[in-house]
Amino acid sequence: MFHKRKYTPINPSKYDGNPTNIIMRSSWETRFATWCDRSDHVVKWKSEETVVPYRSPIDNNIHRYFIDFTIQIRDKHDQLNTYLVEIKPKVQCSPPKFKGRRTKRYLAEQKAFIVNSAKWKAAEQYALDRGQRFIIINEDDLGLTWKTGIETVSYTHLTLPTKA
Repeated sequence: MFHKRKYTPINPSKYDGNPTNIIMRSSWETRFATWCDRSDHVVKWKSEETVVPYRSPIDNNIHRYFIDFTIQIRDKHDQLNTYLVEIKPKVQCSPPKFKGRRTKRYLAEQKAFIVNSAKWKAAEQYALDRGQRFIIINEDDLGLTWKTGIETVSYTHLTLPTKA
């Protein structure tokens, strides 16, 4: 999944930031950025430009959480909705399964889940305070297909009309 690379938007005017300095950290992020860039429903988007402070339960210090994407979507009622979007594998969205031994891998996964949970709680509150919504998109949600210019949207968290 990891593949850090620069992303060059087709519609740079939709990008809310410097469109010449967009860095994708995974193929899933690239896929989502491509959807944001091409979708008529996405009015503005940005990648890792929204920063949310959070307290880590591991060291009890304040850290900065860079949200993967912030997108503005015009819904079917012509309303603008803002979403803070995290792209994360489904396996990392729940506590790791204990298999009888506290291995280094299990402990690292447990620590990552605890820190991610703190980040997500802070992001939910940050979004709520601003009339926005925080969502996590995983591999099940990234079912985009591009067929002859028709966009099939399968993001279960977003209510988006599709092109007819």
